[in-house]
Amino acid sequence: MVRPRKRFGQNFLHDEVVLQQIQTAVSPKVDDWIFEIGPGQGALTQQLYGFCERLQAVEIDRDLIPGLRARYPKLELVSGDILRVDMAQLLASDAQHPQPAWRVVGNLPYNLSTPLLGRLLAQHGMVKDMHFMLQKEVAERLAAVPSTKAWGRLSVMIQYHCSVELLFDVAPESFTPAPAVQSSVVRLTPHASLAGGPELTQTLERCVALAFQQRRKRLSNSLKALALDFDQLPVDPGARPDQLGTQEYLAIAQHLLDRPTSQD
Repeated sequence: MVRPRKRFGQNFLHDEVVLQQIQTAVSPKVDDWIFEIGPGQGALTQQLYGFCERLQAVEIDRDLIPGLRARYPKLELVSGDILRVDMAQLLASDAQHPQPAWRVVGNLPYNLSTPLLGRLLAQHGMVKDMHFMLQKEVAERLAAVPSTKAWGRLSVMIQYHCSVELLFDVAPESFTPAPAVQSSVVRLTPHASLAGGPELTQTLERCVALAFQQRRKRLSNSLKALALDFDQLPVDPGARPDQLGTQEYLAIAQHLLDRPTSQD
């Protein structure tokens, strides 16, 4: 058996009760396409294999590849770094596989959860839903509400793209080796459509990043560089960045796009 490697952030899930809980949450169907990130030793793969039409996975640890291929011969296994592979190409449909929407699952190493979520959200329309094991603190940030400590840049952008459901917590002893933190399983369901196109999304990202660089300051100070006309916005310039919800930030982003170019 291959030992977990610290450099890959590997904590292998071994708790059969938790694995069954994840399978129940995902509830794989015979016509589903499922994309697993980091199958590791195949514990979660076992809960999915044979229950869906297609199962594709990406694994970074080359020492685990032979065992996975031997146990799951129909698994479409890619050897590589999920942050470097061509995500659009992996998720794309073709003449033989016309169904576009994948269901994504994974026990994510804590150090890559945020950048990976960003890559997946960029594939709008290709992903039906996502079920992830995350550090509990990260999961709580995804599901946070305004005016709470957990609410921040990640909360705004995730909730712009998806609905978020916290499903259940998982104790450290469910893993080998046991991590030093609590974990949670979360479900993310991309919205059928976004409020605007790529330009609005990029402007929203810029506004939110700028605001939360100084989250304790008034908006009139933290967003001073944008030269906003607060009289034209449903936003209190005296509010703090963490008091605004996703819709308020969208209003700011749309305001920036609508104003005359000469004022930019």
